[in-house]
Amino acid sequence: MALEIGKAAPDFTLKNQFGEDVTLSSFKGKKNVVIVFYPFAFSGICTGELCTLRDDLGAYQNDDSELLAISCDAMYSLKAFGEAEGYKFSLLADFWPHGATANAYGVFNAERGLSIRGTFIVDKEGILRWQVVNGPGDARNAADYKTALAAI
Repeated sequence: MALEIGKAAPDFTLKNQFGEDVTLSSFKGKKNVVIVFYPFAFSGICTGELCTLRDDLGAYQNDDSELLAISCDAMYSLKAFGEAEGYKFSLLADFWPHGATANAYGVFNAERGLSIRGTFIVDKEGILRWQVVNGPGDARNAADYKTALAAI
């Protein structure tokens, strides 16, 4: 199920790596949101992609935008992952009901129990403005996110 550009993004509330609730709609009227689904914490491509975002975090998380990274891992795994890699952005656990948020965004692989690589940019009004979906083994180009954010 692909989401339609120009339509409202599915809302969600998930726990971050510290056990705090993070709700997409809480950013409405305040910030654009970059939502990055990735298969698993501590895996090679996922770590590389998130480290690229970490190393240029100001481009994705600032006064106008917020970065939310989502996997089907448990909150405790995400906390260890975030600490190990020095991530200063929210790692959200789509653990239970398993993959429900990834499913709402059309990026849940039920057969393998993981989210595939999907990135979605939601504007300050909660409208989906950009998306890209890659397979589990196909890394994304973070520079595309900057371009999409600049166009909003």
